[in-house]
Amino acid sequence: MTETAPPRQLPVRLPPYPDELLSSWISRHAAFYAVPPLVMLQHCLPEASSLRAVDLHLSGDQEVRLASIFAAKPAVLRRMTFINVPKSSHRLIAARPAQTCARCSPGSAEPAPILRNQLLGWRITCVHCGTLLRGFGKGELRSPFRQNHRAALRGEKLLDDEAERGIRTWTSATEIARLLLMRRVIWPLPREHELWRYRVLGAIIPDLDHVVAEQLQNLPTPAKPILPLDMRPALLAGVAIVERAGPEMLRMLRGHMMGDNRARFSDAAENMIAQAGTLRASRQMQLI
Repeated sequence: MTETAPPRQLPVRLPPYPDELLSSWISRHAAFYAVPPLVMLQHCLPEASSLRAVDLHLSGDQEVRLASIFAAKPAVLRRMTFINVPKSSHRLIAARPAQTCARCSPGSAEPAPILRNQLLGWRITCVHCGTLLRGFGKGELRSPFRQNHRAALRGEKLLDDEAERGIRTWTSATEIARLLLMRRVIWPLPREHELWRYRVLGAIIPDLDHVVAEQLQNLPTPAKPILPLDMRPALLAGVAIVERAGPEMLRMLRGHMMGDNRARFSDAAENMIAQAGTLRASRQMQLI
């Protein structure tokens, strides 16, 4: 039995844009060759199930095969994906472009490439130039949390360090973000149809409850903690405040919850605190 020959190098290869996502690059080749994007992908990797899958999970063998077909170095392809981002941070990667940079966007390119920067749900500034990001089809969107800008930038850095460089402080910034989006209670108890409004984050950023009520926005859940761009600084600032205050602030925040929600928050918080203690002890041993 003869083995199926591997796909040969494409006769025409389009140069990737700076920071372009791998699935976007493959899709632009598909448009050039007038085939559906999934057909192009499966021409290269028959086992691939979706374009998003190769952005998040790409084996070493798949890297090598794609690199051969597109005449690129495997390391270059790896940088076009999120495969180095820890799975715990994947929930902060949007499925579709959520923002753009007015300076770094390729502009009138057709078809428009998708950049990694556009899917990073923890960012409010461009990875490359530091400019405030914008929503699509919108001008500069003024956040109602401008007074929290400095803390938000620190929260952005904490989340970026964890996701892109594997660097944490005493705990996971991603896990802090998830805990802050859990529901909290206030006294006196609000009417039942208003319970959705109150999140743990509001105990740290007091303006949040008012903004949510005014805009009638139901904030995302801890399972997918990507906030709209104008609301995102509140969460980033909250992450920075909790990280700087340390474990005792997590215990304090537990008092804003009740019932099963409090139990879930407590379990997660105590696990984070225990891991922080283990890390601290390990670092002290290394200094002896």
